[in-house]
Amino acid sequence: MNNSRRNFIKTAALAGIGTLLVPNTVLGSPFHIKSDKKIKIGLIGVGMRGQSNLDILAKRNDVEVVAFADPNPIMMAGAQKILVKNNKAKAQEFGNGNYDYRNLLKLKNIDAVIISTPWEWHKAQGLEAMKAKKIVGMEVGGALDLKECWDYVKTHEETGTPLFAMENVCYRRDVMAILNMVRKGMFGELLHGEGGYKHDLRGVLFNDGVTPYNSGVEFGEKGFSEAQWRTDHYVNRNAELYPTHGLGPVAMMMDINRGNRLLRLSSFSTKARGLHDYIVNHPKGGENHPNAKVNFKQGDIVTTQIACANGETILLTHDTSLQRPYNLGFIVQGTKGLWEDFGWGEFDQGHIYFEKMMNHSHRWENTEKWMQEYDHPLWKKFENQASGAGHGGMDWFLINTFVECIKRNIEFPMDVYDLATWYAITPLSEESIKRDGKVVEIPDFTQGKWRTKKPNFGFSDEY
Repeated sequence: MNNSRRNFIKTAALAGIGTLLVPNTVLGSPFHIKSDKKIKIGLIGVGMRGQSNLDILAKRNDVEVVAFADPNPIMMAGAQKILVKNNKAKAQEFGNGNYDYRNLLKLKNIDAVIISTPWEWHKAQGLEAMKAKKIVGMEVGGALDLKECWDYVKTHEETGTPLFAMENVCYRRDVMAILNMVRKGMFGELLHGEGGYKHDLRGVLFNDGVTPYNSGVEFGEKGFSEAQWRTDHYVNRNAELYPTHGLGPVAMMMDINRGNRLLRLSSFSTKARGLHDYIVNHPKGGENHPNAKVNFKQGDIVTTQIACANGETILLTHDTSLQRPYNLGFIVQGTKGLWEDFGWGEFDQGHIYFEKMMNHSHRWENTEKWMQEYDHPLWKKFENQASGAGHGGMDWFLINTFVECIKRNIEFPMDVYDLATWYAITPLSEESIKRDGKVVEIPDFTQGKWRTKKPNFGFSDEY
């Protein structure tokens, strides 16, 4: 990464399917796009995550990617290659410094933007895009403070511009199969859910500044890709830094913001040891490496307990600084059933138990036969299209939802209120940890609308 991109990050730090708007359709609104026309999209941020999204968009015949904004010419060139590889015209480039994305937002021929930038930039770019009347697809993270969450909601309500919270794990195949079972009543009344981000990120948080993934112990100015910005959060914060992967799927099963809501939370953190040990023991590090002197504030394991309005509880775990296999750690428990997952979401990983259907055996069953039998209709229909897309195919569903909701003029199944609610967990957990686990109230970003809003994720197999 070059200095321009680093400044881009630093300056910002300082400075299924359902409705685009209410009501459920917005025919005649400035956002309505005839279904026979291509959706014109601009990408703000074309780093590794942005290019992953682009690779899916470039394969679609109903989308035209017209512009990129990113201050890094290397990433810009990589993104253009993806378009050329898919026989698409090159995109207009906005790479002249940190704020050239604002000129992209002035383009009249853009219907929507996808924001795939470091977390520090989400607020500025998201709010400005909504004010420019560009439909927003926002990659996930955690808010820097609670005001950021309210600003998303306020700007959406003032401008009427839709925002899609791009949480891909909600589309994971096994997660959607469990959702299907939940809605068929197989788990009975839900009582408790768990999820998290249990992912060894040490090789992402540090590198040699040239090659990502386990290549060194540098970060910040000397780092590459996420090591340039993400590691700084571990130095300066102690919180549930990345709540949406674990919370999003459970929230959909528990109808959060659609007849239910999150009420309050309490968070605790372990001490921080993993990142220091990684630096000390890495071949390019050692006890005398300057980064061995860094005091990392982020605890190795953060747990957050959440209470819901309808009497359920949710437990989130953030565990990214220690050696471990990847596992988001989902648990779904109701009066009639229990599921625990282990791994990437394959049908044959995890355990399931239905007391009545299993004749009170008190023995786990492998999930595979249950997942196959109750595979979600969307996956049954679009398995071939999703094959080969990022994160086991779930990224295809994410992009497909974004595009099809715009084309069909229907609301997003994960909207600005979901984004605000999920993002808020980060600053609220940070506050709770600072106050020795004190219970902190979670705002109602819907301001009462959750009582009447109906669930709208994963009900249709039309698209």
